[in-house]
Amino acid sequence: MRILFAGTPEIGVPSLGALADSFEVCGVLTNPDRVQGRKKKLLFSPIKEKALELNIPVFQPEKLDLEFINTVKELKPDLLVCIAFGKIFRDNFLSIFPEGGINLHPSLLPIYRGSSPLNAVILNGEKTTGISIQRLAKKMDSGNILFQNSFNLEGTETTGSLIGKVAKMGAPLIVEVVKGIEKGDINEYSQDHTKATFCSLIKKEDGIINWNKPSLDILNAVRGYNPWPLAQTKFGDKSLNILEANGSYNDELEANYITNGVKAGTVISYSKQRGYVVKTQDGIIYVTKLQLQSKKILDYKSFNNGVQDFVGTQLG
Repeated sequence: MRILFAGTPEIGVPSLGALADSFEVCGVLTNPDRVQGRKKKLLFSPIKEKALELNIPVFQPEKLDLEFINTVKELKPDLLVCIAFGKIFRDNFLSIFPEGGINLHPSLLPIYRGSSPLNAVILNGEKTTGISIQRLAKKMDSGNILFQNSFNLEGTETTGSLIGKVAKMGAPLIVEVVKGIEKGDINEYSQDHTKATFCSLIKKEDGIINWNKPSLDILNAVRGYNPWPLAQTKFGDKSLNILEANGSYNDELEANYITNGVKAGTVISYSKQRGYVVKTQDGIIYVTKLQLQSKKILDYKSFNNGVQDFVGTQLG
């Protein structure tokens, strides 16, 4: 089985390695290199770095045009395997592959079709999520299911930690599915499209905290927008990232804060044991890891040592 692998971010790296161990990966398709910073440093995608490590040819076309299609035809691939490539493949490209194309999607399809399913499950406080391996189709994430596996969420995951977990879990699963395709014993079934839900591309401004929301929504945002774009607020005229926060521990204390007229977003107090106490719509949260604009990430104790007059301020 000759495979063309398409992907860009780190979530696909373990799967690329596992596929290369079991099959012939004849090429890797990834997004063009990015330029970052004032020094215009050229950054490779994680998938490109892994492909170069494995000595697999890398292709980075701006467009999947006729010239590139002819290049892929020369590779004589049997199957296209895609993980977070970020583009829709047209019929003239998919027709190259005798076995078609498959995609690993980190949700229990048809739930959370789209580009940010891992953020979405955390932001919405889901208790379970999973991995789906599907056929590539004209409509995004609508192809037949080849394999699906669910797992429980602990309620402490960040999007970053969930990416790592799904990346590790997905690698052996994608290998088993490809083996099944090779043997011809995969049982695929169509999705129930009436149950489809969708998630959109995350933007930087999505991370701005609305302190007038319930505590649980804010805590989910802190986890769901970590590592990007991070939950953000304002401390004076500076931006402040909130990287870690916990729920309240004292119902009576919380009830007092709700009824005493404190505005949402107020940094009420500092607790050496729990962090900064910040008022929300329906209670309080404890902020434990922060990053002031242009500064390093600090735990609340280190932040308290270096930042004056934080307690009593109004965030947002």
